[in-house]
Amino acid sequence: MSVRRVVPDIHSQDMEGSREFYGLLGFEEVMNLGWVMTMASPENPTAQVILMTEDRGAPGTPPDMSVEVEDVDAVYAAVLASGAPIVRELRDEDWGVRRFFVRDPNGKVVNVVSHR
Repeated sequence: MSVRRVVPDIHSQDMEGSREFYGLLGFEEVMNLGWVMTMASPENPTAQVILMTEDRGAPGTPPDMSVEVEDVDAVYAAVLASGAPIVRELRDEDWGVRRFFVRDPNGKVVNVVSHR
């Protein structure tokens, strides 16, 4: 199973302030849906942070981190077989990703995702 990137999901009630702060660290906005924004390093585009006010695709269960994988279906099967707690079943989202949420042993919610 191939991991493409790992990104912290930062919950923000001040998206503009967060954009400005992470801009000071060298990040630039590369995606913005209003409720979720991805900021990336121009020199290393896989170095990213995700800022979100909520997760509109999964209300009430905001993820703590996102892990982009090559084959989300294979990872989902492996996670199910392990018995790890699935927080949100595998599904396709309107914005072009296929994903599921799983809780890690520390109680953190991990968004496991592939782009379609």
